[in-house]
Parts: sequence; structure tokens; C-alpha cells
Amino acid sequence: MPYSPPTPPQELSSDLVESLEDCSAEELRAVERYADALAEYREREARLAEDDQDEVADHPEELPDDVPTRATLTIKEINGNRYYYWQWRDGEKVRSQYKEPVE
Repeated sequence: MPYSPPTPPQELSSDLVESLEDCSAEELRAVERYADALAEYREREARLAEDDQDEVADHPEELPDDVPTRATLTIKEINGNRYYYWQWRDGEKVRSQYKEPVE
């Protein structure tokens, strides 16, 4: 029984399959390493974006009138005491507004 080339996955475009078929074994191994690294990168970016969405979903709905919706809640320690502050970027500056002590 003769050995036959593998069947490409249906998820791959025909252009990509044709490009891969033109590659040497060495180039295919390099593509494999790159594809693995790229997949890990994109999965990590997706996880980070999901974490950001969770953080936005947890963002308190009631902000003071003078605090923008993009503000995040930050904990600052001053003289051994911890306080919540709203914090956001305003042009080149980072602005903060006191919220309450951390209990």
C-alpha cells in the first residue's frame, strides 16, 4: 500500500493549503513553530480581553458625576491606611478621586 500525503483540514483556505504544499520540510517545521507561538499569543490575548470584560462587568454602576465611566477602582495605601480611589487618564495626566476606606 503506497504512502499518501495527509488530507488538509477543511478549516484551512485553499490558498493556504497550496502555499504549504509548496514548502520544504524545513519550512513546514518553521511554520509549525510559528503557528504554535501565534496560537498561544492569540489565546492569551483572548483570555486577557475576557478578563477585561469581566472587570468591566464588575465595574460599579454608580459613579460620581465628575468621574468618567472609563475610571477604575484603585487601592492606595497612605500612612498604613488603605483607601479606594477612582482613577483615570485625562490626556497626559492620571486623575484620582477619593471613594472610601478599604474595610
